[in-house]
Amino acid sequence: MGIMIKTVLDHWQYVAPVLVAPKTKGDYEALVEALDAVLDAGGADETHPLASLADRIGDLIADYEEQHLAPIPSTSVDALKFLMDSHGLSQGDLPEVASQGVMSELLRGKRELNLRQIKALSIRFKVPVGVFID
Repeated sequence: MGIMIKTVLDHWQYVAPVLVAPKTKGDYEALVEALDAVLDAGGADETHPLASLADRIGDLIADYEEQHLAPIPSTSVDALKFLMDSHGLSQGDLPEVASQGVMSELLRGKRELNLRQIKALSIRFKVPVGVFID
């Protein structure tokens, strides 16, 4: 057995956790911390020996985020859909914003939010008005 493989085997218990896909939020957070440490140790430089480890950990983190974390809404309509979904609301559950028919048009992009609706949504969801301004 070569010296390199023997060294890997001797240290595998310390290396393996940063090469395994995270299964829990705690695993994910630990992997993010590990990536920060690898980058700080030189892995941010593509020519550094740790660069490939940083790439692998980054891929594992990205896969977890894609599967487990909600995407960031990119438009006011996306934000509204996301907030309604996360609060379990339907179009008819926001009468202070608009009628169900108007909500349908807003959500389909057929109509734009007006200032009164933006204020009502901001109050309802306790988010800044800017969330609903494109």
